[in-house]
Amino acid sequence: MAEYLDNTENEFGKIVIERDVIAKYAGYAALDCFGIVGMATLSMKDGLAKLLKGDNVSRGVNVRVDEDNMLNIDFHIIVSYGVNIKTVVNNLVNTVKYQIEDYTNMKVKNIRVFVEGVRVID
Repeated sequence: MAEYLDNTENEFGKIVIERDVIAKYAGYAALDCFGIVGMATLSMKDGLAKLLKGDNVSRGVNVRVDEDNMLNIDFHIIVSYGVNIKTVVNNLVNTVKYQIEDYTNMKVKNIRVFVEGVRVID
């Protein structure tokens, strides 16, 4: 069942956005950042991080809304070997915050990033 977020209301009506839409926007914005190989999901069977790409990027992103209607977003990512992780994460946070607030008109309160793995890129 889809979960919708109240976004804005004006004289023409109310706009609501499905939570998965925000997660996909956030995931694709993150993938555009230098040093991000992809989103990750943890396998319950073996405890290893698995790389997600394409339409599965939202599975590595968790979007929550607090009581003030502000977004809290968690990312589970895999980074490229040899990059400065702090720089990559700061870029991801700034890029995603700007794009989500610009596209949805909702405020981002908090972004948490969990680096689940490192991959060597050819």
